[in-house]
Parts: sequence; C-alpha cells; structure tokens
Amino acid sequence: MIESLIFLGVVAFFVLRTVRIVPQQSAFVVERLGQYNRTLNAGMHIVVPFVDSIRYRHSLKELVIDVPEQICITRDNVQVKVDGVLFMRVMDPAKASYGVSDHVGAVIQLAQTTLRSEMGKLELDKTFEERDYINTSVVRAIDPATDPWGVKVLRYELKSIQPPREILDAMEKQMRAEREKRAKILESEGDRDSKINRAEGDKQEIIKGSEAEKQRRINEAEGQASAIKAVANATAEGLSMVASSMNGPGGRDAAQLRVAEEYVKQFGAMAKETNTMILPANLADISGLVSAAMTVIKSQPNSQPAK
Repeated sequence: MIESLIFLGVVAFFVLRTVRIVPQQSAFVVERLGQYNRTLNAGMHIVVPFVDSIRYRHSLKELVIDVPEQICITRDNVQVKVDGVLFMRVMDPAKASYGVSDHVGAVIQLAQTTLRSEMGKLELDKTFEERDYINTSVVRAIDPATDPWGVKVLRYELKSIQPPREILDAMEKQMRAEREKRAKILESEGDRDSKINRAEGDKQEIIKGSEAEKQRRINEAEGQASAIKAVANATAEGLSMVASSMNGPGGRDAAQLRVAEEYVKQFGAMAKETNTMILPANLADISGLVSAAMTVIKSQPNSQPAK
C-alpha cells in the first residue's frame, strides 16, 4: 500500500513537471539545459522534466509604466520638473528575455533621456503648447531603439510640467497683463463703435430733416403757385366780365359812376391817414376827371371783347 502511494506520488510529480498551462495573453520562455529552446504561448504544453525549465514569464498585455519625475532644462535655461506615462507591449518574449537584462527599466531610462533632449529644444512657453509634439518625438526616438529588445513603445503622454515658483508668478503676472490689455482693447473698440453709431444716427437725422424741409418748401411753392394762378384766373375772369359789361347797354355809364365812387372813396381815405394833402387845382371838377379816365379806357386797343 505504501509502495502504491509512493508510485502515485512520483507519477503525479512527473505529470506536474511535464504539463505546463500558459494563461491567455502570456508567454513562457523555455530553456533546455541552460539554452533557449522555445516560447510557449497560451494553452497546454508538454516539457521534459529536469531537462526543460521555464526561465522567463512575460505578459503580452499593454503595459502602463509610470516614468518618474525628473528635472529638465529648457532652451531658455529654465529648470522644470516633468513626469509622464509610457505605454508599451512585449512583442517578442525571447528578445525581451535575452536582449536586455530588464526591458522595463531600460525603456524607462531611455524615455527619460529622450525627454530631456526634447525639452532642451523648446522654450518654456512652447513646452505647454507643444505637448503633442513632445509625446510624438519621444515615441519616434524610443521605438527603433527598443526593437532589439522585442518591445514595442505605443505612446507616451506627459503628465505634468512644473516650472519654478518664481516662473509661475511671472507667468501669472503676464497673463493678468494680457487680460487687462484685452479688456482695454475691447472697451476702446466698444466706445469707437458707439461713437460711429451715434455719428451715423446724427447723419441720418440731418439727411431726413433736410429732405423734410425740402419737401415742405416744394409744397409751399406749389401752394403759392396754385394760389397765384387761381388769383390770376379770377382776375382775368373778372376783367373779362367787366369788359363784357362795358360793351353792353349802360355799361359805360356804370363805369363812369364806378370811377367817380372810387375817386371819392380813395380821396376820403387819404384824408383820414394824413394831415397834409396836396390838392389838385380842379378838385371840384369830378366830371372832368371821370371823362379823362374814360378817355384812357377808350384808347386801349383791347377794349372790345373778342367776337
């Protein structure tokens, strides 16, 4: 019974040493008598006990590596503290095992030295604006160097850039001055636009006022012209009627009477308006004045109405 148990134990031991199960997204590097033999991918594999041994185990997942903070000097001689995150993946487990002693540490050191070199090419202000350029430059410089190690650098991201405190204070003052400058510019532009709008409004008001005054004068002139025309037409009609009446029966006698009445009326009006008068020698001879007036009327060529 004891011998059976021992035999079963030995068999189980050999089975455990012979069968190897590799998890998904993992790779085992097998050495045979101290030399590289093969790489085991995900699944069940058979190895020779005491001859084959699993020397290295690698994860094929994407690795997220925190690059420690370091001090970099920019092109304008400003010291800044920079740290980042590196994303990489093991593409060839054999190269990652034998190409370098510690592929993760080697990639971190290479990323730090490359980052210092890239930061030295830029001025401080540009480092905040050119984050994408810095990230791309680091990956472009690291990726070819890590190929012999069986590692693929996927991307690099800057986490933070920390300038000295005095530089931050100077940058804050500069930003405050820029904000005040923009505020004053906007205020002046607003005042300018306001003045332009007011001037345009005054201009339109003057134009509208002049047009209204012009139209008013045109209307007044047209009204006066219409009035003068109406008076002239009425006067012409009156004169025509007077001429027609004079050529009728008793017309001349009526005209003589009318002239005499108007003479007496006007003479009386002159006597009321002034205390000094120059009287004609024949003041009492009204009939003579009337006869003289009628003689003038008769002498006119158009005294007869048109037939």
